[in-house]
Amino acid sequence: MSDSENRTSGLRGPTPDERPKPEGRRNRHGERVDSATDAEQDTRTAEVSVLVEHEPGVLAKVSGLFSRRQFNIESLTVGPTTVDGHARITLVVEETDAGIEQVKKQVEKLVPVIAAGELGDDAVCAELVLLKVRGEEPDKVHAITQMYEGQTLDAGPRTITVQITGDQQKIDDAVDAFRQFGIIEIARTGQTALARGDTPTTPGESPAASAESTANTQQTAENTDNDD
Repeated sequence: MSDSENRTSGLRGPTPDERPKPEGRRNRHGERVDSATDAEQDTRTAEVSVLVEHEPGVLAKVSGLFSRRQFNIESLTVGPTTVDGHARITLVVEETDAGIEQVKKQVEKLVPVIAAGELGDDAVCAELVLLKVRGEEPDKVHAITQMYEGQTLDAGPRTITVQITGDQQKIDDAVDAFRQFGIIEIARTGQTALARGDTPTTPGESPAASAESTANTQQTAENTDNDD
């Protein structure tokens, strides 16, 4: 009798070799993946809005989560909301459907996070790009800038800096159009987004209440001024 048989004789249940083994593998998120369907899973781009307590270190916690979990993040923007003490983080990720669900679940576990949710396909999305190009052909640079409804922020004999705003496709097209002049430097803000109409951008968020609160504050200030 072998050593392994000696160790397991007298124990109830199947031996390790007799135990059923799960099929498939685990992906980088720790999920069990069925090998038969793994190859069929396509990635897609998703915008995830995260409402957080606006406190020091919150951005580091969110970005640290993406680093640990190896989520494929395309861009991240952050800014205040209409509610004092709250901030909105807009994430653009390139993941499978399962990966996107994991992004939302893992982000919501962070202490400063109030809520997180994926924006719909009809969300209003925009970003900004600054482009510094060579200034040898200012008239052509100006024409391209106008074509993309941009602004010239700085113009000199050697360089011209322009600003373009719009959705990701418009920004990508504009960058390609300016390559003919020679792009010296480029800076993109990353995409930010809001839900269309009365739909809350983040689950549980109440934009109407926030707007009402702001209006009441303004009205109170006006009444105080009139009393003076």
